[in-house]
Amino acid sequence: MRFEPLLILLIALPLMGACRTSQTSDSSKEAASRPARDVSLFNGVDLDGWHTDVPKADKDPDSPSPFVVRDGKLVSLGTPQGHLITDASLKNYRLTVEYRWTGKPGNCGVLVHCSKPRRLYGMFPQSIECQMHRGNAGDFWCIGEDIQVPNMVERRGPKENWGVDGRKARRIRNLTDDSEKPAGEWNQMVIECRGRRIDVWVNGDHVNDGYDCTADHGQIALQAEGAECEFRKLELRFLE
Repeated sequence: MRFEPLLILLIALPLMGACRTSQTSDSSKEAASRPARDVSLFNGVDLDGWHTDVPKADKDPDSPSPFVVRDGKLVSLGTPQGHLITDASLKNYRLTVEYRWTGKPGNCGVLVHCSKPRRLYGMFPQSIECQMHRGNAGDFWCIGEDIQVPNMVERRGPKENWGVDGRKARRIRNLTDDSEKPAGEWNQMVIECRGRRIDVWVNGDHVNDGYDCTADHGQIALQAEGAECEFRKLELRFLE
């Protein structure tokens, strides 16, 4: 489904004025209003509704974007590293993502509840990352925000190491090890953000279940983090 003018207005005014090379985002934008039906965040033609934050472009404005549209798919080329971020701030939704690795599988991710740009290592926006790294799809990574899960010590490590910055224990492991499909095949990741809860499914398996998140809304971001990844579906359904 492509964006239609009425749906764009219903989502949020920021989606009408995409700035694809902006380095910062206004995290104070109001969360989007709810449209009457599912909405695709990608129109299959261009990157309207999104902007990029690529640190390398600070010193080299002519460096190529790591995010392109190819054959009707949104492609993260992997390098230079950075993020593709929605212009709108969103809350209470279910996001369905269909992706595949086009070459050697590697690292990528979907970040939710994004706010402050470059919060971590001068690269990653403040957020909760839903990991897509091959073999670890569905892990949570805490980036300036935090979240709780059942059996936290087992999945995150000793409590004294927990944290949301730097080399603290920011990774919360998922619940399965065999939910991903072989390289080159399409995977489906579903991320449900409801209030301060985040649930993740990979190919139908419930792989993570977080609660008491320190944020309940924000932008959505896709990563360029070393490996080429294609996206054919980025569909949003707002929850009651």
